[in-house]
Amino acid sequence: MPPTSKSKDLDTGHLDTSVLGRERHELTRRILWKLDLHVLPPLALLWLANFIDRTNVGNAKIAGLSNELHLQGTQFNIALAVFYAPYILVELPSNWILKRAKPSRWLPVIVGVWGMVTTLSGLVQNFSGLIAIRFFLGFCEGGLLPGIMLYLSTIYKRHELQTRVGIFYASASLSGAFGGLLATGIEEMDGIGGLSGWRWIFILEGLITVLFAVIAAIFLPADIGSAKFFTGEEREFALKRFRDDSAVTSSAPLSEPAQRINAAGMQIEKEDDIQVETLTTRSVAQVVNQEDEKFEWYEVFRGIKEPQVWMTSLSYLGIIVSLYSFSLFLPTIITGLGYSGGQAQLHTVPPYVPAVVLTVAVAVAGDRFRMRGPFILLFLPISIAGYILAIVAKNDTQRYAAVFLIASGIYPCGPCVLSILPNNTAGHYKKATAVALQLAVANTGGFVATFVYTSSQAPKYIEGHIITVSFLAMAWVTMFANVMYCIVENRARAAGRRQGNLIAYQELWDSGRTRAPIGDRHPDFRFTL
Repeated sequence: MPPTSKSKDLDTGHLDTSVLGRERHELTRRILWKLDLHVLPPLALLWLANFIDRTNVGNAKIAGLSNELHLQGTQFNIALAVFYAPYILVELPSNWILKRAKPSRWLPVIVGVWGMVTTLSGLVQNFSGLIAIRFFLGFCEGGLLPGIMLYLSTIYKRHELQTRVGIFYASASLSGAFGGLLATGIEEMDGIGGLSGWRWIFILEGLITVLFAVIAAIFLPADIGSAKFFTGEEREFALKRFRDDSAVTSSAPLSEPAQRINAAGMQIEKEDDIQVETLTTRSVAQVVNQEDEKFEWYEVFRGIKEPQVWMTSLSYLGIIVSLYSFSLFLPTIITGLGYSGGQAQLHTVPPYVPAVVLTVAVAVAGDRFRMRGPFILLFLPISIAGYILAIVAKNDTQRYAAVFLIASGIYPCGPCVLSILPNNTAGHYKKATAVALQLAVANTGGFVATFVYTSSQAPKYIEGHIITVSFLAMAWVTMFANVMYCIVENRARAAGRRQGNLIAYQELWDSGRTRAPIGDRHPDFRFTL
């Protein structure tokens, strides 16, 4: 008899002392290592490109864009706001077609196209040209983040997701630092080829984005089943562990009625003089794997009607007002502190350093403790404190210190809120709709963010800080509501009060109104807080 060895099962978190448990443990480690190696670096490059190309207009502004294009009043803000209208409109349809178009192709393509558009931004000559180029940039970029979130949720298990989101999302924080350093160097090209330094910022960063898109297209797998880096055994095991996790995920003991669901069919049982109708796996657990699920408008409407979509959307909207306004106007704020040119660019870098570290640390902790919302409730007050310090600050040193608090509190919240809906919705097209709709609603905060900090407020920007704090307070309240909703719903399911979902789903299936999996409707599916 072979010896046993203790190992902690990465799928269940429990200690397994069997040889089989050790083999499963090692196979899981190997699968995750291969996925991380082939998926995360390309996605990090795409997301890095996204933030650099979205926020480099702030760097270009202090490098002379506004003066050369003769922008006046709120024209710069209007140019920023125009970006968000097409950005929001394309998020839902992009997610609906992602599966058919293959994420390994679709995501690099849209990134490559917007890299070309960014390059053309260096050729604009007036306000109208800037408006047009920002519109097309938003149209190209809109599908990336919802696509990345949906893609990751189709290859990683629910409580492996936020760690991976945190890693690629940290590259957004890094992009703030990298973008500042890159802009500082590129600005020195002022006059080369008869072009201003700010034009070279767009041209070179756009070309870098195209290069990143090509790299991603080479390395990204379309899905688990077609990943060439897996052996046959690894691919089979990876598909099984993902499907097992997607079918029904319970963080609590199964409810008594659910324990009676077996392969025998539908049955009527007597319990406390009440007839309890229980459905079985034969009648309700028709197996529909994600690769086989077909588009249904019914699933789209399920996504739209999901309460968590709207609570998390409002919370993320508040977060985005801070996140976008911070990244777009940090260079301007630094300039208001008395720095200019290269010094202003360089002073935008340090606040992002603790943000990167905390973003990854919170993401890992979120998966370890299987929590999302509570971390947001913990970190949002840090950002709020930063804005309050900026409002009451008496000197530039205090204002600059406030920037560190703002970044450290707001960036870790991103992966948390982005991971909630992929964790708490099941069924590919419901999830696709929920994830994209959350971002579409939340990104309306971009319109607010672009007008929060006007030049007339310099150097204190008190009005902008007050507006942003108000949105962060809204974000905290709506996230608290979402956490409480999940707690109440999980308790109801554990108590057996959602067994009617089985009968309702069976009726939908029998009537031919759906061929989607039961997904998050199953009474034993538990929401992640």
